[in-house]
Amino acid sequence: MRRTAIRTAGALLAPALLVPLTAGCGGEASAGDDGTVTVTVGYQSRTINTVTAGTLLRSLGYFEDELRARGERDGVTYEVKWQDYATGAPITAQMTAGKIDIGSMGDFPLLINAARGKQLGRPTKLVSVTGYNLRGGLNTVVTAPGSKLGSLKDLRGRKVSTSVGSAADGTLVRALQQAGLDPEKDIRKLNQQPAVGASALQAGSADALSQFVAWPGLLAFQGRAKALYDGAELNLPTFHGVTVVEDFAKRRPAVLEDFLRAQGRATEYLHAHPVAASESVAKATGLPAEVVHLYNGAQGIATFDTTVKPALVAALEKDVPVLRSAKLVGDVDVDSFVDEQYVKRVYGSAYAKARAAGPPAARGGEVWLKGEDTTSAFATPAEVLRYAAGHEGRVRAAYVPDAGTGTLWFADRAVWVEDAGELRPYVTESAARADVAAHPGSRTVPYATALGLARAS
Repeated sequence: MRRTAIRTAGALLAPALLVPLTAGCGGEASAGDDGTVTVTVGYQSRTINTVTAGTLLRSLGYFEDELRARGERDGVTYEVKWQDYATGAPITAQMTAGKIDIGSMGDFPLLINAARGKQLGRPTKLVSVTGYNLRGGLNTVVTAPGSKLGSLKDLRGRKVSTSVGSAADGTLVRALQQAGLDPEKDIRKLNQQPAVGASALQAGSADALSQFVAWPGLLAFQGRAKALYDGAELNLPTFHGVTVVEDFAKRRPAVLEDFLRAQGRATEYLHAHPVAASESVAKATGLPAEVVHLYNGAQGIATFDTTVKPALVAALEKDVPVLRSAKLVGDVDVDSFVDEQYVKRVYGSAYAKARAAGPPAARGGEVWLKGEDTTSAFATPAEVLRYAAGHEGRVRAAYVPDAGTGTLWFADRAVWVEDAGELRPYVTESAARADVAAHPGSRTVPYATALGLARAS
């Protein structure tokens, strides 16, 4: 991994300022023989609604900036080590082994993090949030483009790939239960890493894939999958957050607050420069910028806010029984796991107002033209279509919200319903079929037809 050292003048002249720590190479803000304090951060570069605590934060260098300033004040040398993983599970393993101090992961992995930390005598705390969606739209079940599967009920007896213990697995379990299927008996669940599952879907060894951001959007964008189930249909919040080893937080609270302050700055940057942030994350991860923007853009599926909102804590409480029934955790004391004191101090008096604020008002879609470093926003999906039709050949990506759930999706991958001249987009075929059934005379139309209708209107 790339290592960023932060050197300060006179760092070695003030060893008495350091809390005695065991020398080592990362974890628990270890101090080396030269007095350097190493802070190790675990993150998931391609889980892109954690970017304000990982990929984007690292590229901006804000945490290093904060620690440099602290080091100059205190006469201490700080070094940040970034460790990148595909899922939250290995981050938890490294935290409980004393190798990572701060990590970011999804809601279900956070609960496993809390349980494992307590079980192994190295308790952790949830201290901030990265990205969230109040309806659950960050998780999606997809199937092959030519698949005849039309709804979750069609998964009976089929092979479904997911990462057991992840937020996407939780979505799959709940969605199947709502559809009247037993997640343990009615499907064959394949426990696979996201990339492996994506390959299995393409090879035909999996019939469907339930995954978290950004895999469903990536596969849809590439034409390698179509959405079978929009996680927002559950109408249950899902989010990713920052967890810290409790002992580290107690011994180095100022350093943790520096991290949260840097995360806040990265969040402000993402809000102020959404396209630049999408391009930056794309460059760091190899993901298409269009996919990053689907989730992280101004109208993206994820809302970024570091405050720990009551609705998200309540969602964690509801997640515990799901994980317990899968025998992945026992009881988890969510109230004791959540610790807002550090992010509150960073925010100051503005925290309560920010914590009470919800996501921005929904818009009607967005278009990103080739060669442009800004996007155009629209009030309705029909306006998106008309604009895209008028700029044929120049559209890099067009995004529209699902007419039912509000989940943003690629306009050319959405399922369109035409109803007496009105055009409504949906993420899934099943949602579009339900709309048609409820509105006699309406019909589903392909994207090209929707464009033509919009152009003629």
